[in-house]
Amino acid sequence: MKDLPYIKNNYQELIGELDAIADRVGVKTPTLVAVTKSGTDEELCELVRSGALNIGENRPQELRRRADLLGALGYSPILHEIGTLQRNKVKLIIKDVALIHSLDSIRLADEIEKQAAAASRCVPVLIEINSAKEENKSGVMPEEAEALLVEVLKREHIEVRGLMTMGPAECTEGELRGYFRQTKKLFDTLNDRYGFGKNATLSMGMSDSYRAAIEEGSTLVRVGRRLFRK
Repeated sequence: MKDLPYIKNNYQELIGELDAIADRVGVKTPTLVAVTKSGTDEELCELVRSGALNIGENRPQELRRRADLLGALGYSPILHEIGTLQRNKVKLIIKDVALIHSLDSIRLADEIEKQAAAASRCVPVLIEINSAKEENKSGVMPEEAEALLVEVLKREHIEVRGLMTMGPAECTEGELRGYFRQTKKLFDTLNDRYGFGKNATLSMGMSDSYRAAIEEGSTLVRVGRRLFRK
């Protein structure tokens, strides 16, 4: 196994930065999900050895493969499915995934419920919000989120822990903060009405936006490229 010191350095620097932002804002340090799609298997293993507990993948096939890889090496990280999830891929991850970030329809909820019941487990999820109301983008419209939540709460094998949003790929920081702020307000409203539980989660912010996201109330950030730069 190659020595990859830049991975540990990047990870420790990022953890320090997250702590500093949280201290300045006066909040608890957000959970870091390391998004590993841009890293090699060796970099992934080095990241886990460096202390990364939460690993996120966009593609269910990769989540399944990398779960097997890490398990064979004796590692047991917390696995997150963060990408758009097709119904026919749910079965690939249902036994190992700790949190699905992208629930946005009843049809997907029904498939998760079916597969979770077959696996005899309750699967935690976040409802994905299309905060910018972009056409051809995944996520439920903000005004439809409550109706979706009410329906999903009827499923016995799904636990809704909160919301996730990404915001547009191209917009100003001010615009992005606006979308984050709106989603935080929606999160608070739904949490007050229905309760997301002790693990209530608001997932906002990626490599280019995690600073703003934390300042606007995110409790979980998904960072990838920042961790693998040399």
